[in-house]
Amino acid sequence: MIKIGKYIEQFINWLTLNFGPFFKVVKSGVESMVDGVLWLFSFLPFYVVIALLAILAWRRAGWGVGIVTALGLSLIYAMGYWVPTMETLSLILVSAFIALLIGIPLGIWAARSKTAGKVMRPLMDFMQTMPAFVYLIPAVLFFGLGKVPGVFATIIFAMPPAVRLTTLGISQVPEDIVEATRSFGATPRQLLFKVELPLALPTILAGVNQTIMMSLSMVVISAMIAAGGLGEIVLKGITQLKIGLGFEGGIAVVILAIILDRITQSFGKRKQKEKR
Repeated sequence: MIKIGKYIEQFINWLTLNFGPFFKVVKSGVESMVDGVLWLFSFLPFYVVIALLAILAWRRAGWGVGIVTALGLSLIYAMGYWVPTMETLSLILVSAFIALLIGIPLGIWAARSKTAGKVMRPLMDFMQTMPAFVYLIPAVLFFGLGKVPGVFATIIFAMPPAVRLTTLGISQVPEDIVEATRSFGATPRQLLFKVELPLALPTILAGVNQTIMMSLSMVVISAMIAAGGLGEIVLKGITQLKIGLGFEGGIAVVILAIILDRITQSFGKRKQKEKR
């Protein structure tokens, strides 16, 4: 019998043993980012945060979404889950930021290089189809329990949409436009930043939306490794058989998901209208 799990375990243990200092530095940096974002949300009064997010939703997605945002966040505060919601939002923002910071350049590389595209395609398939709970195992071994392993697992789980849709967007840029740009003497850098990325931006923004939504789903699962936030509320409801508590945590997650989805979708829709 081929015991693949044994070799994977040995590899993970080798990484943990030989790159321990590196993982400590990464943990410290990511923890500082999460704590910084959470401090900002905690420093501002809840009504200021609600007002700012409602105004953002109104300006980007319309008055209807703005009203839903204000009412939804007010309901979360009234239920007593404001602090866990801000913890979850901080984890989402940091995880999505790092996932996009890595995923978009990888998507550009895959679009510009056929070899890179062939290598990344099965890798992205693997990352998307692997059960989300599996990512928690190496995350805990590398970083211990807490927020950082939750962020690490979320980055791996949420990165594929950013890579795939960036690659798709750049690949769909009309060839005649690319050839015309090259004929005028544009450098590869000018072609990328002035032609390909602007035309691919609506598709890339769809990838941003999907990355944020997948980050939300994974952050809830990460409560199993003490990442905190709304996921911890839902997990307590399950483990302690408290139906009301679980549903309240679930309602808060749904409200946050709707707000993030509508706001991020509005950026892509506006770019599509400008493109037309």
